[in-house]
Amino acid sequence: MATATKQPPTKDPANGSVRVEIFDQVYNLRGSDADYIIRLAEYVDMKMRAVSEQTATVDSVRLAVLAALNIADEYHMLKRRQDAPSSPETRQRASKLAKALDEVLQDTRRTG
Repeated sequence: MATATKQPPTKDPANGSVRVEIFDQVYNLRGSDADYIIRLAEYVDMKMRAVSEQTATVDSVRLAVLAALNIADEYHMLKRRQDAPSSPETRQRASKLAKALDEVLQDTRRTG
C-alpha cells in the first residue's frame, strides 16, 4: 500500500466525504462511516497492487477488474462456507448442548 505518491486519507466532516487514494488515483467518496470507507479503499488498493505484482499488465482498468474478481471470489468462498450445512457431528453436538442448557434452565427455574 505504501508508495511515494500515497497520500493519507482526509475526511471532510462538512459534507461527509473522504479523500482516498486507490492505485495512485484519488477518489472523493461519501458515506456515513468515513473510517469504514478508508478501510475498504485500503483493501481495494492492496488487492490491485497484489494483482499488479502477479501480472504483466499496466492497464489500471484491467487490474481493477482482476482485483474485483479476486474480491468476488473471496466473498463467494466465505459465503459458501457460511451457508454450507453443518456436519452431522456438529448438529449432534449442538443438540446435546441445547438439551443440557434446557436442563440447567429448568433446574434454575425450580430452585430460583
